[in-house]
Amino acid sequence: MQNRRKRRSFSQEFKKQVVDLYHSGKSRKEIIAEYDLTPSAFDKWVTQYSSALKEQSYLNRNQTFEQSECLDKLRKEIETLKIENSILKQTVIIFSRMVD
Repeated sequence: MQNRRKRRSFSQEFKKQVVDLYHSGKSRKEIIAEYDLTPSAFDKWVTQYSSALKEQSYLNRNQTFEQSECLDKLRKEIETLKIENSILKQTVIIFSRMVD
């Protein structure tokens, strides 16, 4: 007769923590032994959360690119405003001399 394990369920948080351990350098074999996991379940979690991690990384990269574009635009606007401010200051000086 075959010894079958009772089906266990794990929270999403636990699965993510196990995958994070794997990505931080702990070996697959150590994790499976320490948490008494089946290799197939562990591999499934790694695949699932690694693809989610890649997707999140892609989204973060896009967000960083958009932020970089926004920063460049704001820097250009600041430079333009500095120039305009300087011109207006000079204009005020000229007009104040004309009034005196």
